[in-house]
Amino acid sequence: MEAMVSVQNLVHTFGERRAVDGLTFEVGRGEIFGLLGPNGAGKTTTIRLLNGLYRPRSGTMKVLGLDPVSEGSLVRARTGVLTETPALYERLTACQNLEFFGRLAGMEPGLLKQRMEELLTFFELDKRAHDKVGSFSKGMKQRLALARALLHRPELIFLDEPTSGLDPESALQVRELIESICRRDGHTVFLCTHILSEAERLCSRVAILNHGRLVALGSLDELSRRLQEGLKVRITFLKEFTPPVDLLRLPGVRRVESEPKGLNLEVEGESAIAGVVTGLVQAGAQVVRVEPEKMTLEDMYFKLQEQSREGEV
Repeated sequence: MEAMVSVQNLVHTFGERRAVDGLTFEVGRGEIFGLLGPNGAGKTTTIRLLNGLYRPRSGTMKVLGLDPVSEGSLVRARTGVLTETPALYERLTACQNLEFFGRLAGMEPGLLKQRMEELLTFFELDKRAHDKVGSFSKGMKQRLALARALLHRPELIFLDEPTSGLDPESALQVRELIESICRRDGHTVFLCTHILSEAERLCSRVAILNHGRLVALGSLDELSRRLQEGLKVRITFLKEFTPPVDLLRLPGVRRVESEPKGLNLEVEGESAIAGVVTGLVQAGAQVVRVEPEKMTLEDMYFKLQEQSREGEV
């Protein structure tokens, strides 16, 4: 997988405080990569470092094969950035905002006009294109800011809390737009968020920070396998059934809690579930539902943060 971002032992300080403390990770082409952590964890600082706005104390970075420290202007010309608060001129119209930022990026006038029309339509802002941005809702401003970030067709997009402060409908719309631009144009997205459900839905991999340090890195499945000691399973029967007493003797079964019309199990992995269900059916149970309970990203996040505080990771 081609690395769009590569970071090795990155350190950045504000005075004596280490805002970023030894970060190492890579982001591959075409993925939505999530950087997660509480406020003050170092997410926004990392974005600024990767765009050449800060000089790190130590460590190395490559963004699109470029060094943000010495080639920051080249990096910014090929990336798009959406900050937590949309950086728009509210006294200008949507068209005027896009035109201003497009000219700033050095876009050719004909191409700029074409991209403005395309993006305003895509983000459903074409009917308000000539209205001043100050009259827009938060959701509309965020969509326009996302259009601005995509205007020059960047290969890599940095999104810092893209749904912060939005109502549920606007937040859903922005999440759907992020998914669609990745599918449609193959953009790589570097997403900073503290909204865990958002990251769980969007991200192929996540990095979790605590006080600037990397606590965990991987896909949700990888983190789940690392953290989940046993798989919890709920089995539901059609009618009351007393299970055989030797269920605990089956391979991989750790714990069994029996109820009149079901069982709660803890097993070592998915392979153990088939043996349990087979044994129940052979004993006369009418099994109507088998529901493995996987860890959510929220479960993983808080467990990792707790382990970090206790010095286990």
